[in-house]
Amino acid sequence: MRMKTLLACASVLVSQMAVADALPQRWVSAGGAFSEWVVALGGESKLVGVDSTSQYPPSLRSLPGVGYQRALAAEDILTLKPDILVGSVEMGPPPVLEQLKAAGVRIELLSAKADVPALQHNLSELGQLLGKEAEAQALMGGYLTRLQTQADWVRQAQQQSPAPRVLMLLSHSGGNLQVAGKDTLAAWMIEQAGGKSLGEHNGYKPVSNEAMLALDPQVIIFAGARLEGDAAGKALLEQNPILAQTRAGRDGRVLVIDPTLLVGGLGPRVPDALNRLATAFYPDVKVQTAEISQ
Repeated sequence: MRMKTLLACASVLVSQMAVADALPQRWVSAGGAFSEWVVALGGESKLVGVDSTSQYPPSLRSLPGVGYQRALAAEDILTLKPDILVGSVEMGPPPVLEQLKAAGVRIELLSAKADVPALQHNLSELGQLLGKEAEAQALMGGYLTRLQTQADWVRQAQQQSPAPRVLMLLSHSGGNLQVAGKDTLAAWMIEQAGGKSLGEHNGYKPVSNEAMLALDPQVIIFAGARLEGDAAGKALLEQNPILAQTRAGRDGRVLVIDPTLLVGGLGPRVPDALNRLATAFYPDVKVQTAEISQ
């Protein structure tokens, strides 16, 4: 009987090892949020390369780069001998993906959509690919709790103060400023944090100085600065004097966020970013029964 038990245990162990071996072991990730979730799920040791938007945690910066998520370099990726490339449907260009597929690299396309169902799907897929299904479920549960707590805080804050008018500006490599519009993670974050997003167009697009002045935002959020904090906000207003004439500019309500937060859908750092935005949107409110979880 003892021998049968030992044999059964050995069989289960061998089966588990076979499953682990079948999972992809060498990963390349393209998209900041995806890379962060791989790390959060305990898979950082499997990452052999990342794209240029994968900047957090800082340890990822020491990994070989494979280009920008929409302009990946096939040779750089193939040199790393990956089993899998994980990214969003925005990843490309298509000829590069076809070349990688032909070389035997598995391509896993996840959703970059800014909503909870998309995140649930992404975490479930990553959990299965890493053999971390239970961890993925736990992370998702904690994430939902934080979002709900934050939403409750905003609901109470809005009973004391109206939603501020918010303009999100994005700068690509020092290029022209683009305004975040509908169907963007930026707009989702503004609304979730209790603001009113002023971008009425879809996606991101440049807007004239006159249009930005006419919008007259109460709060400006800037993503894309090489500088950080107050220095970045000051530089933005100095380089774009028209913004200094808006209510946000006159009141000094310019917030700076990490642009990599906006790549790959809802990432692990989004709840912290929402916390910061919400408290900046409603600096004078006092909420008694709910606090934003850290």
